[in-house]
Amino acid sequence: MLDVSHAKAMARTLRDGLSERSIALSHSDCLELVAHQFGFANWNVLAARLDAPKRSAPALALPKGWFVTGSVTPGSHRLGLDPTAPGTILIESLLERPAGLGSLTDRIAVLMQSVQAAPFLGRRLRLGADLRCREADCGTIWMRVDGLERRSLAFDNLMTRAGDGPVSGDHGWTWRSIVLDVSGEAASLHFGIFLKGYGKLWARHLRLEVVDLDVPVTGGAHSEVSHDTSRLAAEPSNLGFTEV
Repeated sequence: MLDVSHAKAMARTLRDGLSERSIALSHSDCLELVAHQFGFANWNVLAARLDAPKRSAPALALPKGWFVTGSVTPGSHRLGLDPTAPGTILIESLLERPAGLGSLTDRIAVLMQSVQAAPFLGRRLRLGADLRCREADCGTIWMRVDGLERRSLAFDNLMTRAGDGPVSGDHGWTWRSIVLDVSGEAASLHFGIFLKGYGKLWARHLRLEVVDLDVPVTGGAHSEVSHDTSRLAAEPSNLGFTEV
């Protein structure tokens, strides 16, 4: 079945084929030609028609112990268990570029847990997961250690990494990890997966484990702290995404 990504791929193939024949057309021109081939007035009309089933895609089941936050609104994203891949999380934007319903470029869809820090005081923790994406602006894991008054003590979301940072575009399964200290003054621990902007992000094999002190930490403090501490669980749970 044709969808927006397939139509875009057709436009890229058309552009490459014309280029080999010394005919230069922009990608947007090729998108318009693809739309005309299918009998639509322009690309925006075709994209909207192909995107309609996606916007009505059924909600995904949330894994037990996890909750959704970020700049998610009805119709903008769906987050939860991928029904086609057991033990795998899917975060998906439901609007295509350009959707005409407001840009998702700076919006973040987050699936996360918040737990008490007490079991980990004085320890060094590593959060890791396999990530895969399709036409994604930015997909990553993140972790933050907070003190009293929700003051950030340590934070990392891969965004400032020179290498092994967030995944983007079309990217196969790859491991990403974060290492932070949980100091004696820590009160809560927050971690999860997020998609920024458009596209699809998958995550699996998530692990949260104590590591030796010779494993380097990867992050520093962070000033923006806003998560609801009333959601604090006693400890992390369902990291394999097997329970609903």
